Amino acid sequence: MSLFHYKIQNPDGQYEEGETNAENKYILSNKLKEEGKTVIAVTEIIKKKWLLSFEFSLFSRITLQDKILFTKNLSVMINAGIPLARALDILMQQNKKIKFKNTLQIFYDNITKGTSFSEALSKFPQVFSPLIISMVRVGEESGNLSESLLTVSTQLSKNNALYKKVKGAMIYPAFVIGVMVIIGILMFIFVIPTLVATFKDFGATLPKSTQLIIFISDSFANHTLLILSLMVGSIVGILTLLKTQLGKYFLGFIVLQLPILSRIVKQYNMAQTTRTLFSLLSSGVGVVESLKITQDVLQNPNYKKVMENAIGDIQKGIPLSKSFIDNPKLYEPLVGGMIEVGEETGQLSNMLKNIADFYENEVEQATKDLSSVIEPLLIVVVGGAVGFFAISIIAPIYSLTDSI
Repeated sequence: MSLFHYKIQNPDGQYEEGETNAENKYILSNKLKEEGKTVIAVTEIIKKKWLLSFEFSLFSRITLQDKILFTKNLSVMINAGIPLARALDILMQQNKKIKFKNTLQIFYDNITKGTSFSEALSKFPQVFSPLIISMVRVGEESGNLSESLLTVSTQLSKNNALYKKVKGAMIYPAFVIGVMVIIGILMFIFVIPTLVATFKDFGATLPKSTQLIIFISDSFANHTLLILSLMVGSIVGILTLLKTQLGKYFLGFIVLQLPILSRIVKQYNMAQTTRTLFSLLSSGVGVVESLKITQDVLQNPNYKKVMENAIGDIQKGIPLSKSFIDNPKLYEPLVGGMIEVGEETGQLSNMLKNIADFYENEVEQATKDLSSVIEPLLIVVVGGAVGFFAISIIAPIYSLTDSI
């Protein structure tokens, strides 16, 4: 789509100017005429390709928060009796993001031509996940689109909140360690060489710790570019590896072995699994399709594998609970036990909701506890590093003082 500037005369005789997106000027002109407006001029606004690309990628990216607000607002309007096409038009008019505005325009055009909303969403798989598309489709088929959209909004909100809690608990220690590493490198490059020159001038006796620091400092000073290149290369290499299937399995295995983080990772995945299954099953999505979508939502390959096995079991007539019971290292016995009771009583959706609520609260509490555990550990680590530097530098100074 391109951006156009238009000048029109409304049926009441008032002149109006504005900007909008359209496939071409002729489609825009016809659209304005169909609305009863007299078209005076339509001019394409030409921008440099790199600038347009920059705007789209940086300022117009459709975020998770955009999707949460979109599904929630659309649900409210449909529930209030506003037709879907009209609701999309209202959201399109008030949206400021070019990319999202264009997407809503395409939705509007598709709906007015008789295309179903779920089919329109499926044309943007990079933006709208199978979870959203499936729940919207079920909502259309059951006549409860408003309720399905609200469930989608709630599901996305809870997943987002859960992710932010875990991410927030990791940011502080990562920031402190990162700053400590940067300060250490700067000291090795700029501070230590000055002190080394002083020690050599006075012929001071250097302890092993000081010699180690000097060796590292000399290595940085003499091979700065090489060492920095190796560090950057290692980071890029690790990030590239983690994008491969092998790398994902390796990372998934490692995080489940870490003494402090493993419990939070497990609780997070148990909450995400049960919350997603609850949202899908309660909306009327079939069990197998729900498991496939949940498998797509989960990021840890170990948990994805459980969903894959569960799909095979369901197709063989084996109860869903067995897949959870058979994986006690990933899903606590509570999960499998409650799902089994839910299957026996016909209350599976309610049981899944209760499990999700429980583990979401557990994650929230665990992230708070993690902060209280990590802060003392960071103090010990930072204090130890500072103490090592201090002793390594002060010891030769005392040696010089004694020799004077």
